[in-house]
Order: sequence, then C-alpha cells, then structure tokens
Amino acid sequence: MNTARLAVVSALVVALVAACTGERPREHPAPTSEPAPPATQPAGEQVYVSVGDSYATGYRPAAGGVPAGTSRDGFAYLVARRTGLRLVNVACSGATSTSVRERPGCSPGNRGPGAPDPAGRTQIDEAIEVLRAHEGRVGLVTVVIGGNDLAPCVEAGDVVGCAAGAVGEVRTNLAETLPALREAAGDAPIVGLTYPDVFLGAWGSPDFPDGQALARQSVVLFRDFFNPVLAAEYAKIDATFVDVTEATGGYGALTGAGVPAPVTSVCELTYFCSHTDVHPTPEGHRRIAAAVSGAY
Repeated sequence: MNTARLAVVSALVVALVAACTGERPREHPAPTSEPAPPATQPAGEQVYVSVGDSYATGYRPAAGGVPAGTSRDGFAYLVARRTGLRLVNVACSGATSTSVRERPGCSPGNRGPGAPDPAGRTQIDEAIEVLRAHEGRVGLVTVVIGGNDLAPCVEAGDVVGCAAGAVGEVRTNLAETLPALREAAGDAPIVGLTYPDVFLGAWGSPDFPDGQALARQSVVLFRDFFNPVLAAEYAKIDATFVDVTEATGGYGALTGAGVPAPVTSVCELTYFCSHTDVHPTPEGHRRIAAAVSGAY
C-alpha cells in the first residue's frame, strides 16, 4: 500500500472509531431500572456473556421521539431471545481494548439494560468471573471491541503514525485479553464481531464534500485493513469472526445508476445517513443478531 493510500485509510480508521464508539458517559442517560440477573440459575440453564462497547450495550441516539440510551433492541438481547440463553451483558459503552482489562467499573448510564454492576471489577475480570461461575453452562460469548482506541488520533499531528500505533495497541490488547476469555470459557463458542461500513453513507451526504471518494476508500479500509487485524486475533483462540461489514452489504459494488445498493443498505441499518451516528437501527441490530446466530 503506497503512502498516500495508507494516509487515507489510516485517517478513515480514526474517523470510524471516533464516531463508532466515542460515547461519553455524561451524555448517556441511565438505562431503565431493571433487576440484575439472579446470582443463581435453574439447573441446566446456560448463559451468554456479552463483552464490548456501545454496539454490545445496544446504544442508540435520540430518534423518533425516543431518547438516547441503551435498548433491548441491541443484538446481544436479540441473540439471547433467539437462543434461549440467559444474557449476562458486561459490556460498557465507550470501552477500549485497554479499558476492558485495566479500567474498573462502568457507570450505570453506560451499561446495557439489566446489566449487572461490575462492583469495581474490570470488564474482562467480570466476564471471567461470570464464565468461571458457570463452568460447563456457558452457551456463548460475543466480543465487539477495538474502536475507541483510535479516537485520540483525530487530533494527532501525525495521524498515520498515531493510527498505526493504535492498531498495534488493539492487536496487543486482544492478544492479552482473548486467551484469558478462552481459558475461562472452556470449549464454549466465542464470536468476535466488527462493524458496518457506515462511511458508505457519505456517498450522497452534503456533510461530506468528497463523499463518494470517502465511501470507496472505506471499502478498502474495512476489507483489507481493519477487519483482517481483528479476524487474525480471534482465529488465534479458535473463535469465530463475524464480518459484520460483509453481513450488512459493505463489500458490494459501488457502481450502476442511482444510489449503490451498499449505500442504501447502510442507511437502513445504521443512523449514519439520518443522524451522522454510526450505531445500528433496530433493523441493523436484527441483521447483526442473525449473523451471530448463524456463526456457531
């Protein structure tokens, strides 16, 4: 990849992550008060442990008269209903690959609906504790992480160098974190996810003066740069990698008359085209849930 293309791709990675998982705790209203999952469960009942950022907590922006916040429309909740597994959602909006293993706790407004209080534990420590407590009764683990690591590069003087270092940090953190999850999960299925290519929505947006070029370069970003890094780390622990970019039509051709199909798809499945917000719509979460359910 030549220097010019690397600069474009690196800048796109930074922009993606800053938008995708850059939630700030003070902006998130607390989720509806619901009881935490019970400490004990019926004999034979299996659990599903969800790890990650705002995609995992089901965050959505204010839209259609509904205030911003987390929702049971999130893919993790849909997967739990489809599979009959009891969800223990330890995800935290705004999480990075570093914070999941170093930062204790998660504010109530950043937790998913019905999520347990981590009680001062890091997200990975909480996940491991849940997995060990349910040894032999873990039906599924999902992980969606890696975005916020790149957010500081938005204001960096050397965007390329910053992004390269951040991607390396994501790889290093996943290499440290994922084996610990695998050990605690035993032979239970682990599914790792990436994100929709929301920048396809820049194709006809007045907010992006060169939106079509941005959309075309974003395909390279997801297909050839960001997703392979994630896929390689999940493969090391025998986890299944779900390419959400592909599942949401992100690799389709940007040709033909009118608006290309991949652009139409991302506008339907995320809030990017309507709100310049990368989080999935309810239909987007359904698409992600279907991809996860079919992956293991």
